[in-house]
Amino acid sequence: MREQRHDAGALIVLGIDPGTASTGWGAIEQQGNRLRSLGHGCIVTSAKTEMPLRLRQIHDEILGLIDRFHPAVVALEELFVNVNVKTALAVGQARGAIILAAGERDLPCADYTPLAIKQAVTGYGRANKVQVQEMTKVLLALPRIVQPDHASDALAVAITHIHTSALLRALNTT
Repeated sequence: MREQRHDAGALIVLGIDPGTASTGWGAIEQQGNRLRSLGHGCIVTSAKTEMPLRLRQIHDEILGLIDRFHPAVVALEELFVNVNVKTALAVGQARGAIILAAGERDLPCADYTPLAIKQAVTGYGRANKVQVQEMTKVLLALPRIVQPDHASDALAVAITHIHTSALLRALNTT
């Protein structure tokens, strides 16, 4: 599966911050050097709901976002390794539901570590959460920092993909 650009060279990326309780999402359009937020939010599931139904909700809502924004790629934040095993398994299941939804629409997925996201958005791999949120706001020319945090994180993942793919294209043309 290859990333496909839309009309006039626009690239739309759906960034995802996966989780079972709250999956952040953010859609960004790149047109030349300009980035524009198309929307953001969270898919929230109830801890009282059985896991299969929570995963189906995440899957179905991701499909809806793909059908709404028509991204060329789905970019996901990789699991942070210092979380507990139970959390890691749950987030891994949410990632699987998201990857399945992308696969059903023949979309490629790209994964980025928290370090890579901080580096791409702020230029500093040890940036804190507020620094990443502030730069996300600046890069997208938004009036305020995006809330909730998971939605802001998802926008940062999408920005990371755009910056990373632009760098790779530049390296391939030299």
